[in-house]
Amino acid sequence: MTLRLGDIVPDFEQDSSIGKIKFHEWIGDSWVILFSHPADFTPVCTTELGLTAKLKPEFDRRNVKAIGLSIDPVNKHLDWIKDIEETQNTIVGFPIIADADKTVSVLFDMIHPNQSQTMTVRSLFVVDPQKKIRLIIIYPMSTGRNFNEVLRVIDALQLTDSHTVATPGNWCDGDDVIIPLTIQDEAIIKQKYPKGYKAPRPYLRITPQPNK
Repeated sequence: MTLRLGDIVPDFEQDSSIGKIKFHEWIGDSWVILFSHPADFTPVCTTELGLTAKLKPEFDRRNVKAIGLSIDPVNKHLDWIKDIEETQNTIVGFPIIADADKTVSVLFDMIHPNQSQTMTVRSLFVVDPQKKIRLIIIYPMSTGRNFNEVLRVIDALQLTDSHTVATPGNWCDGDDVIIPLTIQDEAIIKQKYPKGYKAPRPYLRITPQPNK
């Protein structure tokens, strides 16, 4: 199944480290990051899950739930979580889907045969409270994710949902933003962007972040 930005994320019911999960019900009214791992007890994944656990206060502040996935059964997940907590000095406070039958992996197109016939690549999906897919990042199995980038993109998505702006390259929360080209009426611009703007080119109008 090919998933695209703006699609409603597929629903599923699957075992996890915290019991059976009905995905849409579990999402509730939160944002979600769903990220896959090639297998349990793998070194890169262990560091990634540790980082995710340590970032829980940042995710909570953004109304984001994290959920991992690996194509191993629950009992292995529970043993792996003990290793993660001991080696990464943290508490894994989020579920890991036990996708032993590969139902979710196939549904989300996480198995890329030219990488591996059996293991998932490092897919990451950001889903909004309306259950829409807002971001898809796919890493090769050997490359760990940059979770600072995940937080940065979630900040940008939440900002552009609440304000009529776009974010420039390398934007971080608090930086200047861009007035979209769809807004041309100067009266509307003054109303929406009371802090004013600078325009090095007519199509490039830069204004302070409106909620700061």
